[in-house]
Amino acid sequence: MYLPPHDPHVDDPMRFKPLFRIHLMERKSATVECMYGHKGPHNGHIQIVKKDEFSTKCNQTDHHRMSGGRQEEFRTWLREEWGRTLEDIFHEHMQELILMKFIYTSQYDNCLTYRRIYLPPSSPEDLIQPGLFKGTYGSHGLEIVMLSFHGKKAKGTKITGDPNIPAGQQTVEIDLAHPLQLPDIENLRDFSELSRIVLEVQEQVRREEQEQQQEQEEHSQPAASQPASPLGGEGAEGEETAAGAEGTTQDKAPASQPFVLPMGVISRNEDYPRSCRICFYGTGLIAGHGFTSPERTPGVFVLFDDDRFGFIWLELKSFSLYSRIKVPFQNAQAPSREAFDEMLKNIQSLAT
Repeated sequence: MYLPPHDPHVDDPMRFKPLFRIHLMERKSATVECMYGHKGPHNGHIQIVKKDEFSTKCNQTDHHRMSGGRQEEFRTWLREEWGRTLEDIFHEHMQELILMKFIYTSQYDNCLTYRRIYLPPSSPEDLIQPGLFKGTYGSHGLEIVMLSFHGKKAKGTKITGDPNIPAGQQTVEIDLAHPLQLPDIENLRDFSELSRIVLEVQEQVRREEQEQQQEQEEHSQPAASQPASPLGGEGAEGEETAAGAEGTTQDKAPASQPFVLPMGVISRNEDYPRSCRICFYGTGLIAGHGFTSPERTPGVFVLFDDDRFGFIWLELKSFSLYSRIKVPFQNAQAPSREAFDEMLKNIQSLAT
């Protein structure tokens, strides 16, 4: 099990916890031991389901239980997973979320399914190197997000989830065609000023999407009814200009600019960088417990450096800080861009 550091220390290293081990015997036979729980290795089973997928099952689940019952199990889990005791957590809502997570994860401690995850492919045009990041998610603690680039969009996909947004869902989407010019440091402290800037860009994006949809509808009409002027050429030219403008904006952007969170925006980690390279308009996915009423809401993607970025959730008045996981994974590269895109689609369909 590959666990993030304790909340909210995103720059700390990941933690490892063994779940099972295999003893290879003579004559191509093997024994499997489950390592879950606190009573030492015990009898387990592994089944190869299909390509890039296998399952483990514990045959002695009593080894996972503690003499003090569920209360002792919960306190031990809290200490190991969160690095704190129940008495340390004063916020009632946070206690509720942590308890929900414990109940959910402990239901599946005896039977787990593993599926291969590819690291995202990279190209020289990418804003930063794509990969896995640890991110703060308020009362949910730290979660793992995969950052990948798709032309003029960047996507943050949850690799680990929570009671609101499950793993596999696209937690943030960054619109690389719409960089944001932040106000000076004094005006940046004013949340209403940042909100005004972001909502103006949101309206601009909405208008552009409507125009693009209208163009597509016109192009799909029979040739005889199409207007004489070559709209396709103008559209392509417009896209080129937009891409050029985008490149110019990034080229002219200063190496760094002062950054501070607006008043009223909550951050689990106050130790965020006080300067950033560039910001973009983006959207973040929010939902109720059980992934009810999901919706994409506006926000600001903040690039700090090659290994850290942030996201301001405008509607929640909350800030997430992300830090790169620097473990070198072997044999984790996707065999092709298509294979990576297919994997992303598959993990999202599993989540829904």
